[in-house]
Amino acid sequence: MSSVTRADIANKIAAATGLSKVETEAVVEGFIHCVIESLKDNKNIEIRGFGTFKVKERQPRTARNPKTGAKVDLKRRFVPMFKVSKEFKKIVNDYLTKK
Repeated sequence: MSSVTRADIANKIAAATGLSKVETEAVVEGFIHCVIESLKDNKNIEIRGFGTFKVKERQPRTARNPKTGAKVDLKRRFVPMFKVSKEFKKIVNDYLTKK
């Protein structure tokens, strides 16, 4: 399994749209910045057919370090989450099961 980088995404979008790589990289960076800023403001982002970005609050708890077994107190924290849409899941599943 390989990974796709921001540059790879920008290159694919540039090739598909005819925009320059510099313009496309600015759009990709702008999108990422917008997602981060919205989540920092505790706003959800819903992109129909793609998924939803949101922040989930985790309550304080006592955990264990798996290596040493020592107790670790975790404070209340907020975790960014992404939930994939049903359409997105179906497209990926259908394609990969046909391989």
